[in-house]
Amino acid sequence: MTWTGGAVSPMILYPAIDLKDGECVRLLRGEMTKATVFNKDPAAQARAFADKGCEWLHVVDLDGATAGRPVNQAAIEAILKAIAIPVQLGGGLRDLGTIDAWLGAGITRAILGTAALRNPELVREACRRHPKRIAIGIDARDGFVAIEGWTTTSTVRAIELGLRLEDAGAAAIIYTDINRDGAMTGVNVEATVELAWALTTPVIASGGVASLDDLRALKIEASAGIEGVICGRALYDGRIDAAAAVKLLKE
Repeated sequence: MTWTGGAVSPMILYPAIDLKDGECVRLLRGEMTKATVFNKDPAAQARAFADKGCEWLHVVDLDGATAGRPVNQAAIEAILKAIAIPVQLGGGLRDLGTIDAWLGAGITRAILGTAALRNPELVREACRRHPKRIAIGIDARDGFVAIEGWTTTSTVRAIELGLRLEDAGAAAIIYTDINRDGAMTGVNVEATVELAWALTTPVIASGGVASLDDLRALKIEASAGIEGVICGRALYDGRIDAAAAVKLLKE
């Protein structure tokens, strides 16, 4: 289904800070061995995004995602001290204690990815305890959900997992096309729109955003239920100016 007319809803730009060994990196298609360091000071990077007018920040503890527990705590704490805008955090959040601790420490929204597939009751309980402060991360490789830092691909389709958790009360579903992540090949608009139409929970698009045209293509489909878009490498290498992206998505 395609939106064909009427007002277009504003969308949120979520600039991404992916943490590995305490530094801001970008991976190619989720491969930890293919990491490019863009900034050794995550707090300074967070301030730069905030100064550009970004109203949210998307942070992922890559080491935590593979370890199953938080690893880059010091970098995350430095980010929280450096900026006043809300932060959503994913990577290694696999139990209520960890979720409670980060939400109590200043994180606005916790992202549960592996737990959504492995432990759906944890997601439901977290949503009950923290209304509208839990997002579900659905990362897909060729349409199938990948977990544990994208090292394991399941036999469950992205839409199937989204439908399973529709009644959990999550604030958003973050949908990432792994094959496009960091590859600068353009966002998978079709798959994102298909998921958004299937769900009532708002969807945040992620993976492959390479230009303002990608943002325009997503914005045209906002009425499907696409709340925002995560952007990483294109912001770091200058293909997209964060201030211009924020303005475009707000229009």
